[in-house]
Amino acid sequence: MTQIYAFPAPAQPFLPIIGSESVFPVRRIFCIGRNYAAHSREMGGDPTREPPFFFQKAADTIQICPLGQIVDHPYPPMTSNYHFEAEMVVALHQGGRDIKEATALDHVFGYAVGVDMTRRDRQDEAKSLKRPWEIAKSADFSAPIGPLNPASQVGHIQKGAITLSVNGNVKQNANLSDMIWSVPEQITILSTYFELKAGDLIFSGTPEGVGAVTRGDVMNVAIATLGNIELRVV
Repeated sequence: MTQIYAFPAPAQPFLPIIGSESVFPVRRIFCIGRNYAAHSREMGGDPTREPPFFFQKAADTIQICPLGQIVDHPYPPMTSNYHFEAEMVVALHQGGRDIKEATALDHVFGYAVGVDMTRRDRQDEAKSLKRPWEIAKSADFSAPIGPLNPASQVGHIQKGAITLSVNGNVKQNANLSDMIWSVPEQITILSTYFELKAGDLIFSGTPEGVGAVTRGDVMNVAIATLGNIELRVV
């Protein structure tokens, strides 16, 4: 039976795929917190003791960022401290529960450059009041992501530079190998809490150096072998 909706269904969030006319339909967005030791310390954590934790961003917060183009990124309302967090995004083409670490990368379709934009003042407020983080993490357009690089073309990326600059000044500069929890470990741990499925994305953590941007600033985010994206805050 054909489903009849009361109003037109929302558009399916997706990411373009490099070298393909097909697109990647996005189901959910998971993010790992404090996954680089220096960033954990700058946020008041202790990477030697803390187990990984995860939160989610709404799938419709994605802002597609074509390579080689400056994309206008809207500054959201209800914040005066809007922060960048450069991250490698991992896209899954198959899921499951209790996925073994040894086979976790078999579930990965590809990788992309991403930014977890955050209303930091709203996040700090939520932390102090022990409230959820959605208002901080799921602002409209708060998940800028470049096109997906299929793993069949670039392999499974475990090391390489991840950088973010603002107006030409480098703010974040680290190596993907500095992650506390590797991509296979993240997939394995997440699959104990959720049944992962095709279309899920994982923001794999940000290095130290996060900071605020204001209107007019231009961010350049780059990851080795994945290219770079540029955003102008408007």
